[in-house]
Amino acid sequence: MTALPTDGAAGSVAWLDALRRRCGNDVHAFVTERVREHFTGHAADTPAPTVLPEFVTGGKFLRPMFAYTGWRCGGPESAAALRAAASLELLHCFALAQDDVMDGSARRRGRPSMHVRFTRWHEEQGLSGPAARFGESAAVLMGDLFLVWSEQLLHESGLDAGALARGRPVYDLLRSELAVGQLGDLVNDARARPSWADVLDVIRRKSGNYTVRRPLEFGAALAGCPEDVITALGTYGGLLGEAFQFRDDLLGVFGEPAVTGKPAGDDLRERKASSVVVLAQDLADRRQRAELTGLLALDEVDTGAVARWRELITATGARDQLEKFIDDRVRRALEAIDLVSLPRQAASALTVLANRCTERVR
Repeated sequence: MTALPTDGAAGSVAWLDALRRRCGNDVHAFVTERVREHFTGHAADTPAPTVLPEFVTGGKFLRPMFAYTGWRCGGPESAAALRAAASLELLHCFALAQDDVMDGSARRRGRPSMHVRFTRWHEEQGLSGPAARFGESAAVLMGDLFLVWSEQLLHESGLDAGALARGRPVYDLLRSELAVGQLGDLVNDARARPSWADVLDVIRRKSGNYTVRRPLEFGAALAGCPEDVITALGTYGGLLGEAFQFRDDLLGVFGEPAVTGKPAGDDLRERKASSVVVLAQDLADRRQRAELTGLLALDEVDTGAVARWRELITATGARDQLEKFIDDRVRRALEAIDLVSLPRQAASALTVLANRCTERVR
């Protein structure tokens, strides 16, 4: 694997963009081969052979990029390590397919969600039984395939047994925290009004650790990095992961469909107990809180309700407060990695990634 020159931020951007393309190619090729292996002559008339390779395209590949950057904190450029890092994208696809079922999300990455594709196919074929139930069941199964294939790609990456053994505990912890965090998210959404502490706990488990901290630690463990480096990366990852989720929650309320790949205000329509929604309730005065509660109780959140909900969130100061939280966590994350000696390329990439995954998008 040829190393790319790093010349400050511009060089890091080019390096990360190249990593994203390589990860995308590796993942797509791997899934295409698995589809050929498992679906040729077996239920080939379902949407699976088309949907599965398509589903893995169009993502940000943040988790693989963090994992590979963690590897580069102690290891050389390596095609095998990049494939191992790319396995986390298949784990992410597993989570997305099932998360869309749980949230009832109609779109993902600008396309119909997995369960929607299978629901429509059931209807088009005139099959018996509830089409929606079929679509949800099929999406869960496709997610299971991604979960299995993630581990297969990791073990077939080409890394030696020693490296894989070092990374395995973090890989298992990452997957367990994802499931536990998702359960907490479901519980929070079912509560009339979860506390800020409950929301922050889920963010740390499901998003902060899963998106940034554990991928970084995973890559660093694969490379055999010293303990002080892994500790610094963990601190950076925990703080940046929270900032990333705060930004994602803001986009879920204020983001544009062209950026998020979902309808405007989708988190409000789904009544998600996101950080921005819960913080607005905490900061609201009595009149604002009463109106927010009324919006939450609506049978259907239409475009007008979304617009009013956004106005109220902004008026409470929750939007500005989350922006401050994001800035503070990014600053502290970067300070954490300044305390240890990292290769220049890795340190520069971590700075670019911090800005990339928390940048404002209007």
